[in-house]
Amino acid sequence: MDDLFAKMKTLIAEKLEIDEETITMDSSFRKDLGADSLDTYELVYAIEEEMGITIPDEKANEFETVKDAVDYLKTQV
Repeated sequence: MDDLFAKMKTLIAEKLEIDEETITMDSSFRKDLGADSLDTYELVYAIEEEMGITIPDEKANEFETVKDAVDYLKTQV
């Protein structure tokens, strides 16, 4: 598991108050992890803070799965 995915798992588990072990690259934020729109906004903000980047709203809205977010972050860091 790469460092970026490990960081993402920790952030997601913390923000959504779920067990890290339930999070995979294919997990859907809404369907599998139970995130609503406020949760996803807070998660994007936490990612921005942790990674020191800015994620445009239109890009953040495209994040359906954990893999979507990790793939995007790989292009930014």
